[in-house]
Amino acid sequence: PRVCVVGSGPAGFYTAQHILKHHGGAQVDIYEKLPVPFGLVRFGVAPDHPEVKNVINAFTQTARSGRCAYYGNVTVGRDVTVAELRQAYHAVVLSYGAEDNRVLGIPGENLSGVYSARAFVGWYNGLPENRDLNPDLSCETALILGHGNVALDIARILLSPLQLLRKTDITDGSLAALACSKVKRVWLVGRRGPLQVAFTIKELREMINLPGARPVLNPADFTGLEDAVKDAPRPRKRLTELMIKTALEKPLEKPLVTASPREWGLKFQRSPQEVLPTADGTRARGVRMALTRLEGSGDSAKAIPTGDMEELECGLVVSSIGYRSLPLDPAVPFDTQRGVIPNSSGRVEGVPGLYCSGWVKRGPTGVIITTMNDSFDTAQSVLEDLQGGVLDVSTSRDGFGAMESILRSRGVRPVSFSDWEKIDAAEVARGKAAGKPREKIVDLQEMLRLIGH
Repeated sequence: PRVCVVGSGPAGFYTAQHILKHHGGAQVDIYEKLPVPFGLVRFGVAPDHPEVKNVINAFTQTARSGRCAYYGNVTVGRDVTVAELRQAYHAVVLSYGAEDNRVLGIPGENLSGVYSARAFVGWYNGLPENRDLNPDLSCETALILGHGNVALDIARILLSPLQLLRKTDITDGSLAALACSKVKRVWLVGRRGPLQVAFTIKELREMINLPGARPVLNPADFTGLEDAVKDAPRPRKRLTELMIKTALEKPLEKPLVTASPREWGLKFQRSPQEVLPTADGTRARGVRMALTRLEGSGDSAKAIPTGDMEELECGLVVSSIGYRSLPLDPAVPFDTQRGVIPNSSGRVEGVPGLYCSGWVKRGPTGVIITTMNDSFDTAQSVLEDLQGGVLDVSTSRDGFGAMESILRSRGVRPVSFSDWEKIDAAEVARGKAAGKPREKIVDLQEMLRLIGH
């Protein structure tokens, strides 16, 4: 059987890995729109979290397997259609993730100085489409809307001492911009309360221990929470206890590193209503927020505006309220409300032989391990359908053989895994010269020139 996977992030690679491991004859081709593989492991994981990127070693083993092939620089939906893939393969798995962000839907969100977390993370992580973002870091106060791990990542990158970042694979351009940054205060704002934050204790602890930056948490925000959290699941309980402890700690207990330390804080029960413009109407100067009260408890608590408003001055606003998947091809059903492909255990509804895994299957939540389990679940569905005769493998399919001529006729030159390994070697060599694990190439044309495309 020939199986095709669209997308080379964790969902795509874990799906391929599971199929190859449990079916001795299957051949899996992975298609990726960028020349370089690994999706959010390369472009989403924070540069100062290198240990999270170790999964790349396992993905590389999969890609080097004799029954797996990688075709980068091919955009499914543009260079080739899903219908064409379905003719060439016995099964097609869509694992292309979430390449857009949720919008705030408030006045002023298009002012300069306002960025999506996705674009901001893409900028410091070398995602080619965000390399010219050039965020304005000339203000002292930044406001991040959202209480997830990505929001904490951005706050940490904005406030980290440069000597820590210099040893990471952060891009050269963003390092230079951060070296000139005037940002010394970062507020993370959420619509709900401390019991609803989405970040994890590891990320919070890292932020609390960040050298040269002090946490500013208001003890009043945590009144009575010790009791409320007694019966909560252990991770939630420990996370809340750490916030309470941090809120109550005297600032003197943390030695001041510099005369004007950087600081960050959490603000709760505030819902953004408008990004306020400067007098000339071009830039952000602050955010007007509605104060909220909570109805219900736990994760299902709803934030209801109280009628009171508050304005917070800031020159940089980053909206970190979630990623969003987009429809890939008119031939594929898509639930625009939920931003997912309707499916059951990864089988796309009403389209036999078509599957999905990862964020486009279940929505943009969870960490790499969540995606791994989810992808194994989809791969299992493919294996069951191969075994149960749902997929007709008696007719042979040409796989990439059929695609090659189509792509050639459209002037598309795929990038192989060994091509990527040349790009990889060049990045590692450039990084070595600068004392970093790698210096990412952020220009697509330069990547293609390097491999003689």
